[in-house]
Amino acid sequence: MNKGQLIEKIAENAGISKSNAGAVLNTLIGAITKAIKKDGKISLAGFGSFVKIKRNARKGRNPRTGEAIKIKSSTSVRFKGSKSLKEAL
Repeated sequence: MNKGQLIEKIAENAGISKSNAGAVLNTLIGAITKAIKKDGKISLAGFGSFVKIKRNARKGRNPRTGEAIKIKSSTSVRFKGSKSLKEAL
């Protein structure tokens, strides 16, 4: 499912227009992003949690040439599903 399909499903289930559903989804994504950026973690009961992680710089290999390369440190987000989400799947 992509973002457009999710917006359609939200609009259908909530009985609202697609533009309103899109605004709600964009607001939700923005709020989650800000919370992760500020606090480093957000937990949604019954769904799961998003955690900001720091990846250290490391050495890697170019798969095409086999040449050694340096991979810069980076920040990423990890999602862990809740127990109820895992059971539903």
